[in-house]
Amino acid sequence: MSFQQGLSGLNASSRNLDVIGHNIANANTTGMKASRAEFSELYAGNIGTSGGTAAGIGVAVSTVSQQFSQGNITTTGNSLDVSINGSGFFTVAQPNGDLAYTRAGNFKLDAAGNIITNDGAKLQGDIIDPVTGAISKGALTVPTGKGVAGKETTTGKLELNLDTRAPVASAQVPPTPTTTYGTSLNVYDKQGTAIPVNLYFVKTGPNAWNAYTKPDASDTPTALTFDTSGKLLTPSPATMTLTGLQNAGSTSDPVTVAFDLSGMTQNASSFAVSDLTQNGYAPGQLTGMSIENDGTLTTRYSNGQTQSAGRVTLSNFRNVQGLEVSNGGYWKQTAASGAPITSNPGSGSFGQLRSGALEDSTVDLTGELVNMMTAQRAYQANAQTIKTQDQVMSTLVNLR
Repeated sequence: MSFQQGLSGLNASSRNLDVIGHNIANANTTGMKASRAEFSELYAGNIGTSGGTAAGIGVAVSTVSQQFSQGNITTTGNSLDVSINGSGFFTVAQPNGDLAYTRAGNFKLDAAGNIITNDGAKLQGDIIDPVTGAISKGALTVPTGKGVAGKETTTGKLELNLDTRAPVASAQVPPTPTTTYGTSLNVYDKQGTAIPVNLYFVKTGPNAWNAYTKPDASDTPTALTFDTSGKLLTPSPATMTLTGLQNAGSTSDPVTVAFDLSGMTQNASSFAVSDLTQNGYAPGQLTGMSIENDGTLTTRYSNGQTQSAGRVTLSNFRNVQGLEVSNGGYWKQTAASGAPITSNPGSGSFGQLRSGALEDSTVDLTGELVNMMTAQRAYQANAQTIKTQDQVMSTLVNLR
């Protein structure tokens, strides 16, 4: 017996306590993966010894492995907090340009609108051009200082029912009330300026109506006829085109809108509008953003429009235990980990994202406290072996 076994045991137990202490210290660190010290036996290399006679000379910490299990997901309500439910890592570009990988999704915005980590690393993904739809790789940015331009109205859809019981407008009978058989909407010119448009319907005969609009440069009604079952016969195709729509004093070109009337009916029931839409909108300012489960970065504007500003992508590795651990909750690629495999969240073996939530640390405090007591006992036991060896040596020295 020598001091070697006890000394190696002390060193291994001390290293184990370091790992346990690190876990406990990071019990509340977002995206943290608990570590585990793994040990291996040490044997002296004796030449010519038979099997089973080699003397053990102690223990060593062979590696400190991280446990890449799924952490609990806690809802935060912050739209820039994102968790991964499943496999994968967020890819970030550190200030020095190096790529790193993290499970911590507590992101922020910098002054330029870049989505960054707490220490300034930029979240990477697919950048989508809002005009062309072209996709490129790079840092994801929220256009905080940029609104969305207005869009001119070109088409619309009108679904309603005209009451077949309405009186026919004539000199003897009061005209069909425009307030009862009318509706209104806004259309938009090239500058995104709203143009109020009133639509009203006058019954001109059995199964026949005229549709009027104000304003309308032509002031010519659109004739509507229905068959006996209430289905629209004319115009055919079922389209009503409004021309010359323009606000008084406007310098923008007049607007022409083609309304789809295929959903219009005439039945013995009250006048009712079931759908009235058009494809234009006013300019808008950014009011919010969100990251969808598939990684799509969606921006929302004050005019009710949404746009896809990009997509968060995930990276994974064939050997995650081969990743190099770095400060700040990052891992870095090594030869042992292999090259990163990048894909969209939810595809293949990649996990899905959850916006407004964070992944908790995988540290089990109760388990770590039990491990700490066990490691402490192991340390004390190894110290006792050294003490015992010292007593043996003292006995030998005192032999006369």
